[in-house]
Amino acid sequence: MTCGWDGLASTLKLKLEDHLARRPCCKRVEEMPGVNYFKPRAVPLSALEEVILSVEELEALRLAHKESLYQQEASARMGVSRATFGRVLDAAHRKVTKA
Repeated sequence: MTCGWDGLASTLKLKLEDHLARRPCCKRVEEMPGVNYFKPRAVPLSALEEVILSVEELEALRLAHKESLYQQEASARMGVSRATFGRVLDAAHRKVTKA
């Protein structure tokens, strides 16, 4: 019985992908945003580049900055680990800075 490298490589790739990808966990959000867009006045929406902020990212910003919570307490309120909260908050900061 012969087994080519192509077959072995695709088998390894499938097995690695099964272990690398994790399902996203549910995050608790206390307040839903009241608006869909935030933009500067007197600038048409068509002239702006859209940066999409997820609900989880907005909640992380709210807990960290509006509620002034430390990451440990904020992560407990969202129902995620402190490391996950830090990653979500970092992503939110990067998007806001880009906008």
